[in-house]
Amino acid sequence: MNDELLLLGLLRREEMHGYQLVEFIERNLSACTGLKKSKAYFLLEKMASAGWVVSDERRSGKRPTRRVYRPTEQGLQVFWKMLRKQCAQFTPTYFQDDISLLFLDELPAEEAVELLKQRRGAMEELRERMLNAPPHSGASGWLVEHQVRYLSAELNWLDEIIQRVEEKGRVWNKSDE
Repeated sequence: MNDELLLLGLLRREEMHGYQLVEFIERNLSACTGLKKSKAYFLLEKMASAGWVVSDERRSGKRPTRRVYRPTEQGLQVFWKMLRKQCAQFTPTYFQDDISLLFLDELPAEEAVELLKQRRGAMEELRERMLNAPPHSGASGWLVEHQVRYLSAELNWLDEIIQRVEEKGRVWNKSDE
């Protein structure tokens, strides 16, 4: 339902054609959603079938005809319901990259440290991009702030792990319990 909430919320703010919607998401919201073009179009059609959005064909100048979407009254009711539900709930986050940490002790310490430093570099690069993002007003600025704080905490934790492995010369063994 996150993706539907996102699409309805954006369309509530401004009528858009599918490509414009996807481009906005990729350009401005890629840090908080992985919604891809094919899924966005699929959901727009699904929401149209459910009566949440309607569309009409529009042409701008010599450009091809575009299907422009806007929410219906029913879609707005669904938006408000989903928004309230999601604001009140907490969904635990599963960190996909942590699976590799489960087996980190299978690697030599030097290699483990080098790989963790590569991960750290990628995280730092994303954090810097977020810090250098244009200012966002209102609640949308909170998304950027949340990402920066999350990445900062993650970097601190990763630095501790790297330091522990470097100091011990190994990832972990029974004597560490």
